[in-house]
Amino acid sequence: MAGHASILSDDSTLSRIDRTFFKIESALALIGGLAVFSLMVLAVISVGGRNFFNQPLPGYVDWIEQLMPLIALIAVAYCQRLGGHIRMDILIGRLHGRPLWAAEFISTLLMLIVMILLVWGSWAHFDRSFDFNAPLWSRDSSLDIRLPLWPAKLLAPIAFAILCVRLTLHAWGYGRAFIRGDEEPVAVPLIEDAAAVAAAEAESVSGMDDDDMPPSESSRFGGRHG
Repeated sequence: MAGHASILSDDSTLSRIDRTFFKIESALALIGGLAVFSLMVLAVISVGGRNFFNQPLPGYVDWIEQLMPLIALIAVAYCQRLGGHIRMDILIGRLHGRPLWAAEFISTLLMLIVMILLVWGSWAHFDRSFDFNAPLWSRDSSLDIRLPLWPAKLLAPIAFAILCVRLTLHAWGYGRAFIRGDEEPVAVPLIEDAAAVAAAEAESVSGMDDDDMPPSESSRFGGRHG
């Protein structure tokens, strides 16, 4: 399941790299959000053109094809950093300490291997579409207005490569926590329990800290857990 996660930080090299790389991931997530917004704008233009001028936006489906990889993939590393991806933690949620970090390290390493293979495969798929000697550098194009497809295909290896960097940082964090026996490692998503999630959601909605909440409310949500 997808859960709420907290990420701790300190002055270590790993934490500094994590915070710096998160700025890049956040910028890419913003680009993905702008792509979603642009898709809505295109829909409004297409529908408005059809209703008022009997002329929908030419190549509307082609533009959707170009934007979908940007929307679906560009923020995948951002989501991984926040621990927002779907995961089954029925068993791993019962672990603590070194067994937990060992399990997280192994699963992260397996994901990293899969993503490296996907980078290789998606790059080969892009390479088959790209050609410097072809018009618009493209060997294939969309069906309606003949947009080159290689920009959309290039997004996949780029997004997967960024995710590989994030998974490497997570593997570093979990591996270091296992070796040192840390209780709360930095630069990795620490999945919070249901009480902590409820407290965080109540705080975000009410705008109050635990100290500002009435005693009955504070006890009901069980306080904030890091």
